[in-house]
Amino acid sequence: QVQVVESGGGLVQAGESLRLSCTASELTFDTYALAWFRQAPGKGREGVSLITRSGSGTSYVRSVKGRFTISRDNAKKTLHLQMNSLKPEDTAVYYCAAGPEFSWRAESYPYWGQGTQVTVSS
Repeated sequence: QVQVVESGGGLVQAGESLRLSCTASELTFDTYALAWFRQAPGKGREGVSLITRSGSGTSYVRSVKGRFTISRDNAKKTLHLQMNSLKPEDTAVYYCAAGPEFSWRAESYPYWGQGTQVTVSS
């Protein structure tokens, strides 16, 4: 059974950094595109960043471009999201997702973690 687990969330002040990590057991890791989504209180789930199977291609939502960096280590079956210059509007539960397509559609990802809370105070 595939298990996707996020870690690294927490409470930080505006301008600080966090690094999220995600591991996926029982998954042929390098055959899946990966993504980070987030959901803020009272809002829908939003795609934050995508990465291709090999890691050679990435994409970011406009609001995080230049501040967040997605990366993956297929040998260690690990996905990361380095988040710098955090803003209060980045506050959300962040989810890791794995799927066969490099896509912004949440429906494209069959495997999801439980999420990790990121809270940025002003």
